[in-house]
Amino acid sequence: MTKVSLTVNGTALSAEVEPRTHLADLLRETHNLTGTHIGCEHGVCGACTLLVDGVPIRSCITFAVACENAKVTTIEGLDEDEIARELRAAFTSHHALQCGYCTPGMIVSARDIVLRMEAPTEHDIRVAMSGNLCRCTGYVGIVRAIQSVLSYRRARGVLAVPGGGRELLGPAGSGRAGETRAAGAAAMTSTSVRVAPRAIAASVAARVEADWKPQVEFRQSFVIAYPVDEVWAFFSRVEDVAECLPGASLDGGEKDGVVNGKMRVKVGPITAEFNGVAQITRDEAAHRGAIVGSGRDTRSNSATRGIVGYSVKPDESGAGSRVDIDVGYTLTGLLAQFGRSGLVQDIASRLTAAFAQNLEARLSVRNGGGRTPPSAPELNAGSLITAVLLGKLRRFFRRFLGRS
Repeated sequence: MTKVSLTVNGTALSAEVEPRTHLADLLRETHNLTGTHIGCEHGVCGACTLLVDGVPIRSCITFAVACENAKVTTIEGLDEDEIARELRAAFTSHHALQCGYCTPGMIVSARDIVLRMEAPTEHDIRVAMSGNLCRCTGYVGIVRAIQSVLSYRRARGVLAVPGGGRELLGPAGSGRAGETRAAGAAAMTSTSVRVAPRAIAASVAARVEADWKPQVEFRQSFVIAYPVDEVWAFFSRVEDVAECLPGASLDGGEKDGVVNGKMRVKVGPITAEFNGVAQITRDEAAHRGAIVGSGRDTRSNSATRGIVGYSVKPDESGAGSRVDIDVGYTLTGLLAQFGRSGLVQDIASRLTAAFAQNLEARLSVRNGGGRTPPSAPELNAGSLITAVLLGKLRRFFRRFLGRS
């Protein structure tokens, strides 16, 4: 269990939660704020929309622990809000609600439009509200209600607030950990040392946000039939390592421990390209290293940040070298729905096997064995997921038939 502290509707609240607990579940089950509705639980329908640090977010796919020290405003906290009050009246007069299940999320999203958009067209409003689904109204009344509030406020001389008052960069709720306040102003604190997952690179310095905790952590290991020094030397060549990793490519080489690159991922009809930057640090004597990085895909509006710790040591069986890799990461946005830890670990096992195979092939070439293999192909998570699920089904039927 992890303790998380939030300011919810102006009141400081805290609770002990599991790291996988979503913000919507925390608010509903722990603090009885049931105005936040849960619909699809995949971040698609928008019924769970609320404000984190003033920004609308999907609380069904936002981990509570990722919002440490954030300011959360639910529909209950908008009772006295001027824009929300005007929207409630407009929704009533324009028949913009029927069953009402989607309405809390609709009000939160509509409030953001009124707050930050000066003179949106009907098309602009429909696009901005496209993340909130309603199965009753047909949206005509909703759009008209928003238009009426916009017209009323602009006629009174109330101008839009550029950016909706957003002050923090990055995903809503991020960057708040380690925040301290002095003289009424927020000051972000940072640290220059972060221990890699499971302490595999405890002596490696890496610049990341203070107290950042990954949503998912796991370890992968493999043995390769080459001596430690040779394998470690290969890991020091970042370009060679990237060619072994499916979907990875670099924009230039490493400079002062920093490298820019991208990772292409295909999940069914979705093709994402995470562009980002990573800092690499190494402990040459201990044969340990760490990679800390972050990236964003603009098309799916998904973002990730993570840390990878790795070490190379002699295999106990004498077969060569053992490589241990510890991964910790956080994934937000559309692709977060594919981030279930159990599924991720199954996929990671397959990726690790592919990486080890590519690594061994390149080391073989360096020792005079064959031609240099091509770069690893694009990461197709969809096919990996299908293979994993089929494998689970086969194992289930084997156990079932075995018992029969």
